[in-house]
Order: sequence, then C-alpha cells, then structure tokens
Amino acid sequence: MNGIILTITSFFMRSIGMIFNLYVSNQIGSETAGIFSLIMSVYLFCVTIATSGLGLACTNLVSEQFAKNNFQQGFKAVKTCSILSVVLGLGSGLLVCTFSDVIANNWLHNSISSMPLYLIAIGLPFIAISSVINGYFSAVRKGYRNAISQIFELIIKIIVTVVLLKFYISDGVESVCICLILADVISEICSCTLSFLLYQLDKRKYHIPKITKITFKKRIFQIAFPVSITSYIRSGLNTLKQFIIPAQLALFGFPYSMALSEYGKISGMAMPLIMFPNLFVTSFSGLLIPEFSSFSAKNNQKRLLEICHIVFQITGTFSIYVSSIFICFSNEFSFLAFQNLECANYIYTLSFLILLMYLDNIIDSMLKGLNKQFGVMICNILDLVITIGALYFLLPVWGMSGYLLATFISEIFNFLVSYIQLHKAIGFHLSFSKVIFIPSICAFFSYLFLQLICFYVTNMSFLLKILLFTACFIFCYFVRLCM
Repeated sequence: MNGIILTITSFFMRSIGMIFNLYVSNQIGSETAGIFSLIMSVYLFCVTIATSGLGLACTNLVSEQFAKNNFQQGFKAVKTCSILSVVLGLGSGLLVCTFSDVIANNWLHNSISSMPLYLIAIGLPFIAISSVINGYFSAVRKGYRNAISQIFELIIKIIVTVVLLKFYISDGVESVCICLILADVISEICSCTLSFLLYQLDKRKYHIPKITKITFKKRIFQIAFPVSITSYIRSGLNTLKQFIIPAQLALFGFPYSMALSEYGKISGMAMPLIMFPNLFVTSFSGLLIPEFSSFSAKNNQKRLLEICHIVFQITGTFSIYVSSIFICFSNEFSFLAFQNLECANYIYTLSFLILLMYLDNIIDSMLKGLNKQFGVMICNILDLVITIGALYFLLPVWGMSGYLLATFISEIFNFLVSYIQLHKAIGFHLSFSKVIFIPSICAFFSYLFLQLICFYVTNMSFLLKILLFTACFIFCYFVRLCM
C-alpha cells in the first residue's frame, strides 16, 4: 500500500516535471540545455555542501528523542541543525561566488557570465533549511507535508519559468540560464517558507518551553560527517565528470557550442526520457530498505532470498519491457518529445542499459537495508573515477561514440560490483532465465506480432502501436508463466 501511494505521488510529480522539462528543452534548444546542465552540476555540488547530511542527522535525532518522549530535546536538535544549515548554506554560497569567475571563464569557456552562479548562492541557505525541516517531518511520520511543499515548489517553479521565458527567451543563452536559475531559487524560497510554517504549526501542538542547556552538536557531527564527506567526493567527481565531457569533445574537433549541444541532447533530453519509467522502480525500492534491515536483524536468510528473487524477476521483466519499447520506437519518442529525430540514436543506444540501471537501483536499496551503504558509496565513487578516466581518454579519439562507450563501461561496472556485494552478503544468485531470457523472448515475439499487424494495417497511430505491443508482451509473459 505504501508503495502504491508513493508511486502515485511520484508518478504525478515526475509526469508534470517531465512534461515541463520537455517544454523547457524544446524552448531553449540543445546547446542551452547543455550549458544549463553544466550550471546545474555546480548547483548540485553546492547543495551537497549546504545540506551536508544535516537532514539525516535531524531525522535520526528527532526519532530517537521523540521515541523517549523527550520532545524538548527533539526540537532542540531541529534548532541546532537549522542553525548549522544556515551557516553551511551561506558558506556554500560564498564558495560559489568566490570561484564564479573561474567557473564561467575556464570551465564554461565564457559561454555565460558569473551572474547565474551568483543567483545560485541566494537559494542555498533556503535549501539547507528545507532539508532539516524535511528530516523532521520524516522523523515524526508526517512525510506527506514534505510532499505538499514539493508540489507547491514545482507549481511555483513552472509558473515563474514560463512567465520569465515568455519575456526573455529571445535575449540569448545567458538570459535563459538566468531565468531558469531564478525560477528555481524563487521556488526554493517559497517551498522553504511553506515548510517552516508547517513546522511551526506542528511544533505548537507540543507546547514546548525554551531550553538552552542541551546541545547536540557532537551527535550531529558524528552522524553527518561520514555521510557528508563521501557525498562531497561523489558530488565533486560527478561535477568534474560533467565538465570534462564538452571539453574533451572539443578536443575531438567539435566547436565548443556543438559539443555543448551534443552533451545537452544526452544529459538534458535522452537520459531523462529513458529514466522516467524508473520512478515505478524507485517508489518501491526505498521500501526495501526497512524490510531488508528487519529480516537481516532477525537473520532470516531464507526470506531475504525469496524477496530478492521476486523483486529481481518483477524489475527485470519491467525493465526489458521498457527497454524494448524505447528500442522499437526510438524515432517516434524522439519526435514526440523533441519535435525532431536528433535524439533518436541516443535514445536507441542508451535503452540497452535500462535493465542494468533499473536493477542497480534495486540492489543499492537492498544493500542499504543490509547496512552496506558504505560499500554502495565506495562503488559509486569508484564508478565515477573509472568513468572520468574513460571520458578523458575516449572522447578526444571517438567523440560521442566514446561518450556512449564510457557510459556503458560505467553502468556495467556499477551493476557488477553491486551484484557481487549482494551475492557476498546473502548468497543471492540471479536467475538469468526468469530475469532476462523469458522477458526478452516475450519482447521479441511482441515485436514480430506488431510488425505483422502493421503489414496489414497501415497508418496505425503511435499510441495504438504501444498498446498492441504492451498487450502482446503481457499475453506472452503470462502464457509462459502458466506453462
């Protein structure tokens, strides 16, 4: 039931977000999308510094204190985390302002000025405070309030973006980036304000007197420091990875504007499209963490293996269905989403990685439930190091083909290392037949059936083709299950 609720909420949010992102991508073009993706990689790195695991620390401390009915100490923990979040948010903002000229001149090759980076600094303290308040609501089992603030934030972001782009989209790349960043900052400020008001309303129910003697700084540091350090490394490497791509493509012979355009087609267009169905996986994967934690604590190895086999079979079937849809209809999806066929080849090629990407998401949640999150983080860091190395050496030689090859190397490595960790932890063996072979056969026969129908029925709509393929896939799969 929790999975269904989360899926419906996530589907609503992601669907609106996806449609909005497609609208923005079509409005601004692939080159601007590439520049904006680079700016957002800086933005996300600064957000990592601003939040620094304080949301997790707040959740842990509030859960612990409220469980003991120590409400005073719980709210003191929230206050301490909030103060630290403001300090880190301002510090992160100061950091991006200090290096804004270096980023704009050396990393973005003077494609824009420092102004969009200055705007990033404004929103960081508000994002940091929001992460702490969201951590509080998670601790007191009122996550729906986080959902309310996220929906409110998305609505504000869409409205402000559409209005600003209407007036300034013709003023050049920098004006468009300023509009997009400004819309994001305004929505973050509004969301933080709403979250704070909801927090104050919730706090009044407890009638807590002021206390000053208790401090949680040491506990907060113990919880947040290990998380923040690994997050800094991973986010920093990911930012470096994003900037390496257009720079190394330029060495291949692309003009820098063309390199940004090709980068934008993958990072800002093709990849978000093929990862959209993953929301059905992520909604349920998060629920696996407490389940695996519980069964692991009880040393119930049999039940862990049973869940693994069921989840892998469902995820594998769904992943191959989605992958085959994108492979068969890459041209149609590219034209439908972006009104051109420029992204069709990227959608087609990246679709072969969907199975590994979706399964890796599931495995990561399982490992976190087994208290192997450090191994997950190390795996992600190693993956980024290998990917950066591959991009650095392959892009100047093979161009976009090298980029796609590096992506395949990254995803295969990440999946294999994660799977090996899961195998060592509980002795799980992936069933190739149930997870990969049978769904692939169903997809193959569904494609043949569709081709046969299209031979006799011309001018069939894209939606009807999708429905026929889906119906045939489901029919073939259930026939095989009943055999």
